[in-house]
Amino acid sequence: MIKQHSKFLIPGIIVVGMVLRIPFTSIPPIIANIARSQHVPVGQLGILTTIPLIAFAIFSSIAPKTAQKFGLERAFAAMLIVIMVGSLIRVINTPMLYIGTLLIGIGIAHMNVLLPSVIRLYFPGRVGPMTSIFTFSMMLATAVGAGLSAPIAAATHWHVFIYLLTGVIGIAFLVWLPNVRFATKHPQVLTSPTAEVTRPKKSRVWRNRYAWLLLYFTGLQSAMFYILMAWGPTMAIQNGLSPATAGAFAGINSLIGLPFALTIPTIVARLSDVYRQWLVGLASVIGIAGYLLLLVPNSNFWYWLSVNLLIGVGTAILFPYLMTTFSLKTATPIQTAELSGMAQTGGYVIAALGPVLFGYGYSWFHSWTPQIVVMIILFILMTLAIILVEKQNKILS
Repeated sequence: MIKQHSKFLIPGIIVVGMVLRIPFTSIPPIIANIARSQHVPVGQLGILTTIPLIAFAIFSSIAPKTAQKFGLERAFAAMLIVIMVGSLIRVINTPMLYIGTLLIGIGIAHMNVLLPSVIRLYFPGRVGPMTSIFTFSMMLATAVGAGLSAPIAAATHWHVFIYLLTGVIGIAFLVWLPNVRFATKHPQVLTSPTAEVTRPKKSRVWRNRYAWLLLYFTGLQSAMFYILMAWGPTMAIQNGLSPATAGAFAGINSLIGLPFALTIPTIVARLSDVYRQWLVGLASVIGIAGYLLLLVPNSNFWYWLSVNLLIGVGTAILFPYLMTTFSLKTATPIQTAELSGMAQTGGYVIAALGPVLFGYGYSWFHSWTPQIVVMIILFILMTLAIILVEKQNKILS
């Protein structure tokens, strides 16, 4: 444990948590505004949600090397600058909208991996509470951003919302900046288990069929969330809801995860294998029920609230369950890193394809129904896959 650190370390962790998702999850409610302004089909902009996920899959493995070279604190400062630049250049034109989103994804991918290392370095005895702090701030900011983007864009212009968002990232950079001078005190310290993922022994996990089932589950449970985040507001607006109301539902979807993030890991760790099967099966069915409702859309407020609550509750349970499962299904920390690395790398590829194919499906069929049906089938298979995984006491031992 390193006791000496800036007084701004904990505030810095909070503000970093705030910008871990909001730069791209707040965009879907205003995607129609952006499409009209840029004179492009709305389906073409579905990739704006996909690009960060691709960046997560590609650049997460680079983050430990970045921290080893520059120090954790400097790495965070650099990535906040990258995210700030990426956010700002999105207002220039359509190509810069894509490039800026990629820069945002690269910066967030690094901080996703390295933030647990900062907590482990400075607060090894308080990993749980400190992790809850940044997770809570991330989910709260995601909800607020999704809820405010449409009203702000409607009252002014979507550029104004981007400028405000960039200002928030700039404030996060300024809050974090005092921590940079402590980087020289431990330039080579890196305790993230991600570095272990590159060991040759990892090849064993790629030959494990249950690990592949978990990878499939990882991708589909993420797709369940990101498809609704990317296209739920658009579908709601097409059925008669105002952009502000549709954006508020997106915020509610994100806000639902707050209590589950704090409780599900503890509950999952205490349940037997059979009860975990019931829990994950029930959560999956709840999410699937939300997608079934999307087959009969209407403009009723309570209908869209039900859709977002069902899918929101389902994904809010499945994600913390997944994070806990990586530890429960392995025998050593190295195995946990191997399984987590495999499942999240492949899972983000699946999650990245989900929103963009869902959007292009609308361009092909001029309807949301075919792709909703396909996703429901995939979600049912996802449920069966994770139940098979839960029948195994350990995947790696």
